[in-house]
Amino acid sequence: MTPMSGIKEFNLPDLGEGLTEGEILTWLVKVGDTIELNQPIVEVETAKAAVEIPAKWGGVVTRIFHEAGTVCEVGKPIIAIDTDPTGSSSRSEKAGADSPSEKAGAEEAGAGLIGGPAPGGRTAVLVGYGPRTTSAKRRPRAGTATAPVATPAPAPAPEPVAPVVTGPVLAKPPVRKLARDLGVDLTTVGGTGPMGSVTREDVHRAAAPGVPASGPEVFEAGPREQRVPVKGVRKLTAENMVASAFTAPHVTEFLTVDVTRSMKALAKLKVRPEFAGTKISPLLMVAKAVLLAAARHPMVNSTWAGDAIVVKEYVNLGIAAATERGLIVPNIKDAGRLGLRELAEALNTLVTVAKSGKTQPSDMTGGTLSITNVGVFGIDTGTPILPPGESAILAFGAIRPTPWVFKGRIRIRQVTTLGLSFDHRIIDGELGSRFLRDIGAFLEDPEVAILSWT
Repeated sequence: MTPMSGIKEFNLPDLGEGLTEGEILTWLVKVGDTIELNQPIVEVETAKAAVEIPAKWGGVVTRIFHEAGTVCEVGKPIIAIDTDPTGSSSRSEKAGADSPSEKAGAEEAGAGLIGGPAPGGRTAVLVGYGPRTTSAKRRPRAGTATAPVATPAPAPAPEPVAPVVTGPVLAKPPVRKLARDLGVDLTTVGGTGPMGSVTREDVHRAAAPGVPASGPEVFEAGPREQRVPVKGVRKLTAENMVASAFTAPHVTEFLTVDVTRSMKALAKLKVRPEFAGTKISPLLMVAKAVLLAAARHPMVNSTWAGDAIVVKEYVNLGIAAATERGLIVPNIKDAGRLGLRELAEALNTLVTVAKSGKTQPSDMTGGTLSITNVGVFGIDTGTPILPPGESAILAFGAIRPTPWVFKGRIRIRQVTTLGLSFDHRIIDGELGSRFLRDIGAFLEDPEVAILSWT
């Protein structure tokens, strides 16, 4: 049945490079609501972040295709909007395919594309926002072919599924990076994910034929048990951690540090007029210590690229953040160029946005060096797993009053334990030890370190 001419279906757009699906978190409108152009209508969670999607037409909501809590593929309709509820354009639609209104409608099909004009004179900035200039097509699943819709005929005998070896490959950015790290050509991998996309398991199978990427048993929930679906941010985090743990050889070293002088320096900063209104915490001192130590040991801020090591001249400092949807590691771009007050403000913004669930995908990509603050949970330290593509991550433990030998006498001092995990392909024991030692030296006496290192 052909829908009424004024009703348009809005498909789930691609909210980030290579993403193939999203979970409907919350509808911000309901059937019967009158909405405006660019009004936020739904909140969707992808494997990277939760984002609000704006309406690309004004009108009346006539149908919602997916309830909150369901997962929808990119390109599938999520909402229908009657853009002409009064029927004022019905006569012009009856004039035929060559009528001026249809020509205008054809021109409108080009609006809303990235970098081009959007309705209302705006410029479209959301990936996938606006209708396409060509008829919508979905990427065929691996081993299948597309054909025009015709009268149903008897199905041919099944043929072996062959890998997709030509044309563009549908895969998430972390999967593409994993393939590069493992030396796998994605064009030779048959995708088993949604819409024929290549998954991490596909890459692992291609890298080690005959060896299963993972073999977990499937457990159904029994009495007094709850089955929690793994999806969105939590699913991507799990994939990243498995890939990192079994790709990069991890080494972890520990250092217990007297941070009494850092805490005194922090107290001095809090009463400085330039820090008025800015929340500062011990994490600020640790972040500064990591940045200065990385400047002294550039190799720790690098990526393993198979046949080369890529050393970064900038530090995108990642801060692990626990959210309701799982662990994320947003990063502060070019953090090494920030002054102490700017760094404090950036840390505050990062944490606040992460807790609100509004961290953007761009803020969670490109990290080069990370910190996980397990001390906020009362934990002394840990052995953190590297975020994919990074060579070092520091665990910052709880600061506790502790008996400590200071100037030859036992005193109560503020003490913490640091845990540094690093990729042993890039960082050997000496370099890792020197890097960790310098972080500790800064925290033991930050004023002297700043004066002598910069």
